[in-house]
Amino acid sequence: MSVESKKAREACCSKLKLFLVSLAFVYFAKAFGGAYMKSSITQIERRFDIPSSLIGVIDGSFEMGNLLVIAFVSYFGAKLHRPRLIGIGCLVMATGSFIVALPHFLQGPYKYETSMSHNTQVNTTENILPCLSNHSLNEKDEIPDVEAMKACEKAVGSSMWIYVFLGNMLRGIGETPIMPLGISYLDDFSKHENTPFYLACIHTTGILGPMFGFMLGSFLAKTYVDIGFVNLDSITINYKDSRWVGAWWLGFILTGTVILLSSIPFFFLPKSLPKQGEEEEGGNKSTELASGPEQESFLPDETQDGGDKEKTVTFKEMAKDFVPSLKRLFRNSIYTMMILTHLVAVNGFIGMITFKPKFMEQIYGQAVSYNYSTLLSPCNMGCSCSMKHWDPVCAYNGMTYASPCLAGCQTSTGTGKAMVFHNCTCVGDFMTPAANMSAVLGQCPRKSDCDYKFKIYMALTVVGAFISACGGTPGYIVLLRSIQPDLKSLALGMQTLIVRTLGGIPPPIYFGALIDRTCLKWGTKQCGGRGACRLYDSNAFRMTFLGLVTGLYFLTNVLWGILYVKIIKRQKKLALRNQAKDNEVEGNTQNNGHANISISTNKEEDNKESSI
Repeated sequence: MSVESKKAREACCSKLKLFLVSLAFVYFAKAFGGAYMKSSITQIERRFDIPSSLIGVIDGSFEMGNLLVIAFVSYFGAKLHRPRLIGIGCLVMATGSFIVALPHFLQGPYKYETSMSHNTQVNTTENILPCLSNHSLNEKDEIPDVEAMKACEKAVGSSMWIYVFLGNMLRGIGETPIMPLGISYLDDFSKHENTPFYLACIHTTGILGPMFGFMLGSFLAKTYVDIGFVNLDSITINYKDSRWVGAWWLGFILTGTVILLSSIPFFFLPKSLPKQGEEEEGGNKSTELASGPEQESFLPDETQDGGDKEKTVTFKEMAKDFVPSLKRLFRNSIYTMMILTHLVAVNGFIGMITFKPKFMEQIYGQAVSYNYSTLLSPCNMGCSCSMKHWDPVCAYNGMTYASPCLAGCQTSTGTGKAMVFHNCTCVGDFMTPAANMSAVLGQCPRKSDCDYKFKIYMALTVVGAFISACGGTPGYIVLLRSIQPDLKSLALGMQTLIVRTLGGIPPPIYFGALIDRTCLKWGTKQCGGRGACRLYDSNAFRMTFLGLVTGLYFLTNVLWGILYVKIIKRQKKLALRNQAKDNEVEGNTQNNGHANISISTNKEEDNKESSI
């Protein structure tokens, strides 16, 4: 081999390795952004004062965007410059992330709901609280004028969540070409024995993305949303308060920047490469044929006569065969059962991963000592307290009250987060007269055993995730082995379409709608009307969330059991058929013509069944 050809081959290998490293980094970047989006669901819900059902729609917009272009990308992508398409997809994803963060700069500072005006002067020693203020209940709870409400909503930008919806949809559109085009490009130009190792490297790197995404989400959730724009000393709530909004927008700028950087190498990679491991003299030929290896897999081996001629299939012929192929595919009971099983499992997984941060926050983050039906009592009837506002205080009796007014507090000392309320008459109803009748800002802390229970919950979650992951590869192999070779691409495409449509979009919506039904206290929007939920019934929330997840996974296991029985029956049927065929061949060895006829008949029957 000449020195020039050797250098050329080394350059080819380096480009393939560059593509491998770039694709692995893209997998990390997209998983990083996706996990951060999931971890920011609660912050976005609070910032835009929207219910969980609407948050489900926003979260599902990623799948909607993916479905809009998946057919075009899957079909036309292999015929075009695949690395550049991946790079363009990354640019679209980055743009979507920046658009998600845009409302923060278009809206004014976040004004959290409060029932009073907190005085931030340091030299203030005592304030008169709402219980002693001269106002009426009607002024606080009156129904606002419709025209005034519309004008207010337009001024504060209550529809800014649409930017989040559109930005997340763009993220879904941009993510589409990464997996199909990236994996096919890598498989086309690498050695077949190296492909599994390369895929393992890519997925291992991708697994790191969710870890960093949730870590970033946890950190920014404790950083105030308007950091750098307001005086933090004037903020009277902390990150444990249900009105607190973290710096959700900052994470989308960071993840968008990472995705933007990951797109750069793909614009410098060629459309095709010589097959890894082949001699340079065959390089030109392999490069020319490299753009069409996927098309060859659509044709069975027996249709090739060994010559150099290739049968050209027109678009009309492909379209004519599409509907019959679909009928063949869905007549396969194993495949249909696999799709149904996977669909139910994905419903449970998507619903769980979307609202799991909210579940952990609500169940393990605070105490459930609030009863809406007993807000008004004789101890606060003379205070003319508003029933709408949410400004919780924690009394020394361990009870959370919706506001200092509803706790019957008469005076306060201190400023900002250090404010303490005194002479709270409602606290005295549950304590002896000599006991402390004071309250502090914020909800009461969680119970002492919550930390221990949370650790058990996380340990069980890890074990469950490991067991679930163990079934991923066998399930994928069963799917591949249950269909005819010429239908594999169509089967995988239909699986992606069905599962993403019915398994990716509906779960966040119906999970969110059912979770909304467990809300104990709804917030009030700045212009009036119902806002985001401030406090959930923890027991009802737990039963709803875990009931849905457990029910869906239980149904999944039942379907797996039915599928297992069907596979065993099919294997026995094929074994008996093969045994009968062998016996028939042995009985007709003296008459080759008859034997050939019987074998041919059996082959036609075998083609109707899968290899399982």
